[in-house]
Amino acid sequence: MASDKAIGSGLLILSIIVIIAYIWLVFFPPIAGLDWLVIKLTNVVIILVVFGILAWIGYTLATTPPPKPIEEIEKEVEEELKKLEKEKEEEKTEEEQTSTKETSETAKEEG
Repeated sequence: MASDKAIGSGLLILSIIVIIAYIWLVFFPPIAGLDWLVIKLTNVVIILVVFGILAWIGYTLATTPPPKPIEEIEKEVEEELKKLEKEKEEEKTEEEQTSTKETSETAKEEG
C-alpha cells in the first residue's frame, strides 16, 4: 500500500516537472528555434499514438472472424438441451431397472 502511494507521488512530481519543462521550452526557449522543435516533436508523438491506436483497431477488425449468427447458437443450445434430456431419461430408466431388479431379488430371497 505504501509503495503505491510512493509510485503515485513520484508520477505526480514527474508530471509536474514535465509540464513546467514543456512550457518553459515552448514559451522561453534557451536556444532560438528550440520551441518549434519541441512543438514538432510533440505533434509527431501525438500523431503516432492516435493513428497507431487507430491502425491497431483496424487490424483487429480486419483479422477477427465474424461471430456466429444467433440462430446457429440457438440451434446448438437446443441440441445440447435435447441431449441432456435424453441422458436424464436414460439414467432414470436405468435406475428404475436396477431398483426393480433389487426388489425382485429381495422378494426371492424372502420367499
